Amino acid sequence: MGDFVFDALAAGPAGGALVLLLHGFPQSAEEWRPQLAALGEAGYRAVAPDQRGYSPRARPEGAEHYGAGHLAADALAIADWLGGGHTFHVVGHDWGALVAWQLAGRYPDRVRSLTAVSVPHPLAMAEAMGSPSGDQLARSSYMNLFRTPEVPERLLLADDAAGLRALFANTAFHHREAMEHYVELLSRPGALTAALNWYRAIDRGVVLGLQPVVAPTLFVWSTDDPAIGREAAEACEKHVAGPYRFEVLEGVSHWIPDDAPDELNRLLLEHLRGATT
Repeated sequence: MGDFVFDALAAGPAGGALVLLLHGFPQSAEEWRPQLAALGEAGYRAVAPDQRGYSPRARPEGAEHYGAGHLAADALAIADWLGGGHTFHVVGHDWGALVAWQLAGRYPDRVRSLTAVSVPHPLAMAEAMGSPSGDQLARSSYMNLFRTPEVPERLLLADDAAGLRALFANTAFHHREAMEHYVELLSRPGALTAALNWYRAIDRGVVLGLQPVVAPTLFVWSTDDPAIGREAAEACEKHVAGPYRFEVLEGVSHWIPDDAPDELNRLLLEHLRGATT
């Protein structure tokens, strides 16, 4: 949008209700292929963009260009360009969930429904990280490394991206073909730095002024997620003022769209139908 061009995957009729699917780190729009197929078959216009930094023609230099406000503005601009009407459904996983919470909490007149996968409301995360009795701060400690300049790039890309492959393996991502696709994408010049700039740009703006969500909200969390603990997941409800549904997937890793596509599709379609009746 503007000077940026976003690559995207899409499914479903052009006139269907728009569902925008936002991926996380270190993936791309490819993570949503099972959901795109299900949504398209159900008559929705489902679009999954490669977000800022992941699309080669939307990759500005400098962490200051990757703050939550920029990421949310990109999603709004993409929705406007797609012409899906004033409102749209938003689905986000991992970092994409954080962007989705920003959209729903700051632009309530634009978001028809919210589905957040894995990552809870930013204030729920902040509360859990500050809790003396919980483990969320330890679970999130990897972010300190990712926020440092240059070091994570060297660690993750050394020895033909062995570190990036280990990141997937150590978090129970078992889809080898998909993993190699993501590794290849992030091994391109500038790609990993742009993706890590999402972490480097985190500041208080993520939570300042963020309002309780009024749109119908589905939050899907999994018990085997090493990055997000139960305390943060259960605290999410306090920050949703509208209809809220919390679903827990037992024994599923952080990579819910990949590891439990049928269950996620069922929950997502139920939620969308309920939000439009």
